[in-house]
Amino acid sequence: MSHGGRSPRTRSAQILGGVLAGPLFVTAFTAIGAARRGYDWRRYPVSSLAIGRQGWLQRTNFILAGVLYSSAAAGLARSDRRHVGPSAVPALIAGVGIGLIGSGVFVTDYVGDAAPTRRTGAGLIHDLFGIPVFAGIPIAGVASAAAAVRSRDYRWACYSGGSSTVMVGSFVLMGAAIRGRPGLRGKSGVFQRISIASGFGWLSALSLRGLSQ
Repeated sequence: MSHGGRSPRTRSAQILGGVLAGPLFVTAFTAIGAARRGYDWRRYPVSSLAIGRQGWLQRTNFILAGVLYSSAAAGLARSDRRHVGPSAVPALIAGVGIGLIGSGVFVTDYVGDAAPTRRTGAGLIHDLFGIPVFAGIPIAGVASAAAAVRSRDYRWACYSGGSSTVMVGSFVLMGAAIRGRPGLRGKSGVFQRISIASGFGWLSALSLRGLSQ
């Protein structure tokens, strides 16, 4: 007999959070950005929406997504390794959850003309919490791809590897845009959103695999 959090129904509910977290997060920050006067989504990062009087909306969005991914990690940890990959994958997804929660608790610094001459402590901590998100997801994707190759699931391997590549590549382009590289300047928000969509989309697909077993 299954008990408490170890029941198949509970595990499925936890993993379902991983399916929904990405679409909900993207939909929410898109709507919040559209309603924010003067906000240019092509230029500014998602984190900038957490600044100011209405910033609580994006801070809540960060924290909710983090809770859902943390829950999904617990469910995926009890899933078939042939579908999910090695045990490092759920651990990395738990890190994503923690990173998003921390990103909601600690608000980023202003960017652009309003950027402070010195970074604030909260802004620095916010950036540190981004590491498990923007590094952890691609690493999890590569780990899952490697496991899929060993089991000859080449379609999933290609998708996982491709998603990781797109997430990292667009993140690098975002950094170049922030530094004002010709042809990329003013487009850092575009590249960040591509990075988020590719990585979070992969997490939704992985969670669906965990549900389908």
